[in-house]
Amino acid sequence: MKLVVFGATGGTGRAVLEQAVRAGHKVTAVVRRADALPPAPGVRVAVIPDLQDQELVDHAVTGQDAVISALGTNAKGPVSVCADGTQSILTAMRAARVRRLLVVSAYGAAETHDRSLYSLALWVTLGHKMRDKEVMEELIRRSDLDWTVVRPPKLTGRPHTGRYRTGTDLRIRLTSAISRADLADFLVREAAASEFLRQFPRITG
Repeated sequence: MKLVVFGATGGTGRAVLEQAVRAGHKVTAVVRRADALPPAPGVRVAVIPDLQDQELVDHAVTGQDAVISALGTNAKGPVSVCADGTQSILTAMRAARVRRLLVVSAYGAAETHDRSLYSLALWVTLGHKMRDKEVMEELIRRSDLDWTVVRPPKLTGRPHTGRYRTGTDLRIRLTSAISRADLADFLVREAAASEFLRQFPRITG
């Protein structure tokens, strides 16, 4: 497949690039700066300093088989990186007639924003980022694309194992976690398998 990855310089994005290349896909990595990502075999880089530049986003998406978004930010306070970037991606996908979209959100968004210990702790520490993800999810939910929004719990830097559980009703506990490498494994596999079309699967190690 031809895959374009947004958020390619983050921990999850880099893991997606590695897993996608290993699986034999042709990969385009979207970055903000040309020097943000070391050269890697099998990865083409598309520099987009601002995802509000619709023309550049359109160009990156055109001709792709699927889009994987692992957008995020370390900024403090109110943010809209995920929502704004996703709006540009959705617009580009409609224009280019690319239908398959996979997006990393987080457990604790939308209907999983409940009274569980995990969700309560997450919103206390990362409330601004979670609000951004909720807006992002609603934009995707309203689209007519073939989307899958993954809601992982805590992400770790542990090695790839290929052993994890997925499902729309998995119980997420305060201690639940998944490695970025295994999350990436699922994203790349789901891009082709389409097992969770228009669903919000959870994933745990």
